[in-house]
Amino acid sequence: MKKNIFPKSLKKGAKIAVISPAGAVDAPQLQKGIEMIKNKGFEPVLGEHLYTKFSHGYTYAGTEKERIKDMNWALNDSDISAIWASRGGYGCQQLIQHLKLKKFKENPKWYIGYSDNTVIQSYLLKNGFVSIHGQTIKTSSFGVTDESYDLIFDILKGKMPKYSLTSNPLNKEGNIEGELVGGNLALIYALLGTKYSFDFKDKILFIEDIGENFYALDRMIMTLELAGVFKKIKGLIIGGMTNMGDEKDNKDYAESFDGFAYQMISERISKYKFPVVFGFPNGHIKDNRPLLIGGNLKMNIKAKAEIKF
Repeated sequence: MKKNIFPKSLKKGAKIAVISPAGAVDAPQLQKGIEMIKNKGFEPVLGEHLYTKFSHGYTYAGTEKERIKDMNWALNDSDISAIWASRGGYGCQQLIQHLKLKKFKENPKWYIGYSDNTVIQSYLLKNGFVSIHGQTIKTSSFGVTDESYDLIFDILKGKMPKYSLTSNPLNKEGNIEGELVGGNLALIYALLGTKYSFDFKDKILFIEDIGENFYALDRMIMTLELAGVFKKIKGLIIGGMTNMGDEKDNKDYAESFDGFAYQMISERISKYKFPVVFGFPNGHIKDNRPLLIGGNLKMNIKAKAEIKF
Protein backbone atom coordinates (compact mmCIF):
# COMPACT_ATOMS: atom_id res chain seq x y z
CA MET A 1 0.00 0.00 0.00
CA LYS A 2 1.40 3.37 -1.04
CA LYS A 3 2.19 5.72 1.86
CA ASN A 4 0.94 9.28 1.83
CA ILE A 5 3.55 11.99 1.42
CA PHE A 6 4.47 14.26 4.31
CA PRO A 7 5.76 17.66 3.15
CA LYS A 8 9.26 18.62 4.25
CA SER A 9 9.87 20.38 7.54
CA LEU A 10 10.25 24.14 7.31
CA LYS A 11 13.55 25.86 7.93
CA LYS A 12 13.89 29.26 9.56
CA GLY A 13 12.94 32.01 7.12
CA ALA A 14 10.71 29.74 5.02
CA LYS A 15 7.83 31.46 3.26
CA ILE A 16 4.24 30.69 4.29
CA ALA A 17 1.48 31.76 1.89
CA VAL A 18 -1.62 33.18 3.57
CA ILE A 19 -4.68 32.92 1.32
CA SER A 20 -8.47 33.17 1.56
CA PRO A 21 -10.02 30.24 -0.35
CA ALA A 22 -13.56 30.78 0.93
CA GLY A 23 -15.10 33.53 3.08
CA ALA A 24 -13.98 37.16 3.18
CA VAL A 25 -11.80 38.57 5.94
CA ASP A 26 -10.68 42.01 7.06
CA ALA A 27 -7.02 42.83 7.70
CA PRO A 28 -7.41 43.41 11.48
CA GLN A 29 -8.76 39.85 11.84
CA LEU A 30 -5.48 38.41 10.55
CA GLN A 31 -3.01 40.84 12.10
CA LYS A 32 -2.26 38.72 15.17
CA GLY A 33 -1.81 35.53 13.14
CA ILE A 34 0.45 37.14 10.54
CA GLU A 35 2.62 38.66 13.28
CA MET A 36 2.79 35.24 14.92
CA ILE A 37 4.22 33.72 11.72
CA LYS A 38 6.93 36.41 11.73
CA ASN A 39 7.68 35.92 15.42
CA LYS A 40 8.13 32.18 14.84
CA GLY A 41 10.88 32.91 12.32
CA PHE A 42 8.96 32.50 9.07
CA GLU A 43 7.98 34.91 6.32
CA PRO A 44 4.26 35.38 5.60
CA VAL A 45 3.48 36.00 1.93
CA LEU A 46 -0.01 37.38 1.40
CA GLY A 47 -2.15 36.15 -1.47
CA GLU A 48 -3.17 38.76 -4.03
CA HIS A 49 -6.85 38.45 -3.09
CA LEU A 50 -6.44 37.78 0.61
CA TYR A 51 -8.66 40.74 1.54
CA THR A 52 -10.82 40.91 -1.59
CA LYS A 53 -14.60 40.86 -1.14
CA PHE A 54 -17.19 39.56 -3.59
CA SER A 55 -20.86 39.33 -2.66
CA HIS A 56 -22.90 36.71 -4.50
CA GLY A 57 -25.36 35.18 -2.06
CA TYR A 58 -22.42 35.02 0.39
CA THR A 59 -19.46 37.31 0.95
CA TYR A 60 -16.52 35.48 -0.61
CA ALA A 61 -12.87 36.49 -0.59
CA GLY A 62 -13.03 37.30 -4.28
CA THR A 63 -14.64 35.73 -7.32
CA GLU A 64 -14.10 32.05 -8.03
CA LYS A 65 -11.43 32.94 -10.59
CA GLU A 66 -9.61 35.17 -8.10
CA ARG A 67 -9.62 32.54 -5.37
CA ILE A 68 -8.59 29.80 -7.81
CA LYS A 69 -5.70 32.00 -8.93
CA ASP A 70 -4.48 32.50 -5.36
CA MET A 71 -4.81 28.82 -4.53
CA ASN A 72 -2.92 27.62 -7.61
CA TRP A 73 -0.21 30.21 -7.01
CA ALA A 74 0.27 29.04 -3.42
CA LEU A 75 0.19 25.36 -4.36
CA ASN A 76 2.72 25.63 -7.18
CA ASP A 77 5.10 28.47 -6.36
CA SER A 78 8.44 26.84 -5.56
CA ASP A 79 9.34 29.62 -3.10
CA ILE A 80 6.38 28.78 -0.87
CA SER A 81 6.91 26.12 1.82
CA ALA A 82 3.45 26.04 3.44
CA ILE A 83 -0.06 27.37 2.84
CA TRP A 84 -2.20 28.68 5.68
CA ALA A 85 -5.87 29.44 5.09
CA SER A 86 -7.09 32.72 6.56
CA ARG A 87 -10.49 31.22 7.47
CA GLY A 88 -13.20 28.81 6.36
CA GLY A 89 -16.80 29.77 5.68
CA TYR A 90 -17.98 28.58 2.30
CA GLY A 91 -16.36 28.45 -1.13
CA CYS A 92 -13.72 25.71 -1.29
CA GLN A 93 -16.00 23.37 -3.23
CA GLN A 94 -16.04 25.94 -6.04
CA LEU A 95 -12.28 25.61 -6.46
CA ILE A 96 -11.41 21.92 -6.47
CA GLN A 97 -12.24 21.20 -10.12
CA HIS A 98 -9.71 23.86 -11.12
CA LEU A 99 -6.75 23.09 -8.86
CA LYS A 100 -3.38 22.20 -10.36
CA LEU A 101 -0.73 20.17 -8.58
CA LYS A 102 2.00 19.72 -11.20
CA LYS A 103 4.66 21.76 -9.38
CA PHE A 104 3.17 20.96 -5.98
CA LYS A 105 3.97 17.29 -6.57
CA GLU A 106 7.59 18.24 -7.19
CA ASN A 107 7.66 20.34 -4.03
CA PRO A 108 4.90 19.24 -1.62
CA LYS A 109 3.99 21.75 1.07
CA TRP A 110 1.86 21.78 4.19
CA TYR A 111 -1.71 23.02 3.86
CA ILE A 112 -3.23 24.28 7.14
CA GLY A 113 -6.88 24.94 7.85
CA TYR A 114 -10.16 23.45 9.01
CA SER A 115 -13.92 23.92 8.57
CA ASP A 116 -14.58 24.55 4.84
CA ASN A 117 -10.92 23.68 4.15
CA THR A 118 -11.87 20.02 4.69
CA VAL A 119 -12.67 20.07 0.96
CA ILE A 120 -9.11 21.05 0.03
CA GLN A 121 -7.69 18.49 2.42
CA SER A 122 -9.80 15.73 0.91
CA TYR A 123 -8.54 16.77 -2.53
CA LEU A 124 -4.90 16.72 -1.39
CA LEU A 125 -5.34 13.31 0.24
CA LYS A 126 -6.88 11.96 -2.98
CA ASN A 127 -3.55 12.87 -4.54
CA GLY A 128 -1.56 11.27 -1.73
CA PHE A 129 -0.58 14.27 0.43
CA VAL A 130 -0.95 14.79 4.17
CA SER A 131 -2.30 18.11 5.49
CA ILE A 132 -2.89 19.79 8.85
CA HIS A 133 -6.45 20.06 10.14
CA GLY A 134 -5.86 22.95 12.53
CA GLN A 135 -6.63 26.52 13.39
CA THR A 136 -6.81 29.11 10.60
CA ILE A 137 -5.01 32.46 10.76
CA LYS A 138 -8.21 34.27 11.74
CA THR A 139 -8.84 33.99 15.45
CA SER A 140 -12.48 33.16 16.06
CA SER A 141 -14.95 34.84 18.40
CA PHE A 142 -14.28 32.18 21.05
CA GLY A 143 -10.51 32.72 20.81
CA VAL A 144 -7.64 30.32 20.18
CA THR A 145 -5.16 28.93 22.70
CA ASP A 146 -1.46 29.58 22.19
CA GLU A 147 -0.87 25.83 22.33
CA SER A 148 -3.24 25.30 19.40
CA TYR A 149 -0.91 27.37 17.26
CA ASP A 150 2.32 26.13 18.85
CA LEU A 151 1.43 22.54 17.99
CA ILE A 152 0.97 23.53 14.34
CA PHE A 153 4.42 25.10 14.28
CA ASP A 154 5.80 21.93 15.89
CA ILE A 155 4.43 19.93 12.94
CA LEU A 156 5.89 22.41 10.46
CA LYS A 157 9.26 21.84 12.13
CA GLY A 158 8.90 18.04 11.97
CA LYS A 159 7.50 17.13 15.40
CA MET A 160 4.36 15.00 15.12
CA PRO A 161 1.61 15.39 17.75
CA LYS A 162 0.44 12.96 20.41
CA TYR A 163 -2.42 13.41 22.83
CA SER A 164 -3.66 11.94 26.08
CA LEU A 165 -7.35 12.57 26.76
CA THR A 166 -9.45 12.01 29.84
CA SER A 167 -12.13 9.37 29.48
CA ASN A 168 -15.60 10.13 28.13
CA PRO A 169 -18.46 7.84 29.23
CA LEU A 170 -19.54 7.45 25.60
CA ASN A 171 -16.12 6.20 24.46
CA LYS A 172 -15.73 2.66 23.12
CA GLU A 173 -12.51 0.94 24.10
CA GLY A 174 -10.05 -0.49 21.61
CA ASN A 175 -6.52 -0.36 20.25
CA ILE A 176 -6.20 0.38 16.54
CA GLU A 177 -3.93 1.96 13.95
CA GLY A 178 -4.86 3.49 10.62
CA GLU A 179 -4.96 6.46 8.31
CA LEU A 180 -6.94 9.47 9.54
CA VAL A 181 -9.56 11.02 7.26
CA GLY A 182 -12.31 13.57 7.78
CA GLY A 183 -12.76 17.04 9.21
CA ASN A 184 -15.90 19.13 9.19
CA LEU A 185 -18.95 16.85 9.06
CA ALA A 186 -20.98 19.14 6.79
CA LEU A 187 -18.22 19.02 4.16
CA ILE A 188 -17.66 15.27 4.49
CA TYR A 189 -21.41 14.97 3.90
CA ALA A 190 -21.30 17.43 0.98
CA LEU A 191 -18.57 15.44 -0.80
CA LEU A 192 -20.23 12.03 -0.49
CA GLY A 193 -21.02 10.57 -3.88
CA THR A 194 -18.46 12.75 -5.66
CA LYS A 195 -15.00 11.79 -6.87
CA TYR A 196 -13.57 14.15 -4.24
CA SER A 197 -14.99 12.24 -1.27
CA PHE A 198 -12.69 10.59 1.23
CA ASP A 199 -12.00 6.88 0.88
CA PHE A 200 -13.27 5.45 4.18
CA LYS A 201 -12.12 1.84 3.78
CA ASP A 202 -10.17 0.78 6.90
CA LYS A 203 -9.68 4.42 7.92
CA ILE A 204 -10.12 6.25 11.22
CA LEU A 205 -12.72 8.99 10.73
CA PHE A 206 -12.68 12.36 12.48
CA ILE A 207 -15.76 14.63 12.57
CA GLU A 208 -16.57 18.03 14.06
CA ASP A 209 -19.18 20.72 13.36
CA ILE A 210 -20.77 23.99 14.39
CA GLY A 211 -24.18 25.63 14.24
CA GLU A 212 -26.23 22.71 12.93
CA ASN A 213 -29.79 21.98 14.03
CA PHE A 214 -30.07 18.58 15.65
CA TYR A 215 -32.20 17.22 12.82
CA ALA A 216 -29.51 18.35 10.34
CA LEU A 217 -26.84 16.61 12.41
CA ASP A 218 -28.91 13.43 12.42
CA ARG A 219 -29.47 13.72 8.66
CA MET A 220 -25.72 13.90 8.03
CA ILE A 221 -24.97 10.98 10.35
CA MET A 222 -27.80 8.99 8.74
CA THR A 223 -26.33 9.73 5.30
CA LEU A 224 -22.98 8.32 6.42
CA GLU A 225 -24.88 5.29 7.70
CA LEU A 226 -26.78 4.83 4.44
CA ALA A 227 -23.60 5.29 2.41
CA GLY A 228 -21.98 2.44 4.35
CA VAL A 229 -19.28 4.62 5.90
CA PHE A 230 -19.63 3.10 9.37
CA LYS A 231 -19.23 -0.38 7.92
CA LYS A 232 -15.94 0.66 6.32
CA ILE A 233 -14.10 2.62 9.03
CA LYS A 234 -12.07 1.01 11.82
CA GLY A 235 -12.40 3.86 14.33
CA LEU A 236 -14.13 7.19 14.98
CA ILE A 237 -13.04 10.43 16.68
CA ILE A 238 -15.60 13.11 17.51
CA GLY A 239 -14.34 16.63 18.15
CA GLY A 240 -16.14 19.88 18.84
CA MET A 241 -19.88 20.12 18.37
CA THR A 242 -20.41 23.82 18.98
CA ASN A 243 -23.59 25.94 19.00
CA MET A 244 -25.70 22.98 17.95
CA GLY A 245 -29.50 22.85 17.96
CA ASP A 246 -31.91 25.60 18.88
CA GLU A 247 -30.57 28.07 21.44
CA LYS A 248 -33.97 28.24 23.16
CA ASP A 249 -34.29 24.48 23.61
CA ASN A 250 -30.68 23.42 24.09
CA LYS A 251 -29.10 24.08 27.46
CA ASP A 252 -25.72 23.02 26.05
CA TYR A 253 -25.92 25.53 23.20
CA ALA A 254 -22.76 27.43 24.08
CA GLU A 255 -20.68 24.37 24.94
CA SER A 256 -17.90 23.13 22.68
CA PHE A 257 -18.79 19.47 23.20
CA ASP A 258 -22.58 19.50 22.98
CA GLY A 259 -23.98 16.77 25.20
CA PHE A 260 -27.13 16.09 23.21
CA ALA A 261 -25.25 16.06 19.89
CA TYR A 262 -22.87 13.48 21.39
CA GLN A 263 -25.81 11.41 22.61
CA MET A 264 -27.38 11.42 19.14
CA ILE A 265 -24.15 10.31 17.48
CA SER A 266 -23.59 7.62 20.10
CA GLU A 267 -27.07 6.21 19.53
CA ARG A 268 -26.60 6.08 15.75
CA ILE A 269 -23.29 4.18 15.96
CA SER A 270 -24.23 1.94 18.88
CA LYS A 271 -24.44 -1.22 16.75
CA TYR A 272 -20.87 -0.87 15.48
CA LYS A 273 -17.91 -2.36 17.33
CA PHE A 274 -15.12 0.03 16.29
CA PRO A 275 -13.35 2.13 18.97
CA VAL A 276 -14.71 5.63 19.47
CA VAL A 277 -13.30 8.75 21.14
CA PHE A 278 -15.60 11.61 22.14
CA GLY A 279 -14.35 15.06 23.11
CA PHE A 280 -11.20 15.38 21.04
CA PRO A 281 -10.01 19.02 21.22
CA ASN A 282 -10.28 19.93 17.54
CA GLY A 283 -12.96 21.91 15.74
CA HIS A 284 -14.72 25.25 16.13
CA ILE A 285 -13.46 25.54 19.68
CA LYS A 286 -10.88 27.57 21.59
CA ASP A 287 -8.54 24.65 22.24
CA ASN A 288 -8.26 23.55 18.60
CA ARG A 289 -5.35 21.11 18.51
CA PRO A 290 -4.12 19.93 15.11
CA LEU A 291 -4.64 16.56 13.47
CA LEU A 292 -2.94 15.17 10.36
CA ILE A 293 -5.37 14.27 7.59
CA GLY A 294 -3.79 11.34 5.79
CA GLY A 295 -1.39 10.63 8.64
CA ASN A 296 -1.07 7.20 10.25
CA LEU A 297 -2.71 7.34 13.66
CA LYS A 298 -2.36 5.01 16.63
CA MET A 299 -5.34 5.09 18.97
CA ASN A 300 -5.52 3.25 22.32
CA ILE A 301 -8.77 3.84 24.20
CA LYS A 302 -9.04 2.56 27.76
CA ALA A 303 -9.42 4.63 30.93
CA LYS A 304 -7.72 7.36 28.92
CA ALA A 305 -7.53 7.80 25.18
CA GLU A 306 -3.97 7.87 23.83
CA ILE A 307 -3.67 9.20 20.30
CA LYS A 308 -0.42 9.71 18.40
CA PHE A 309 0.93 9.99 14.86
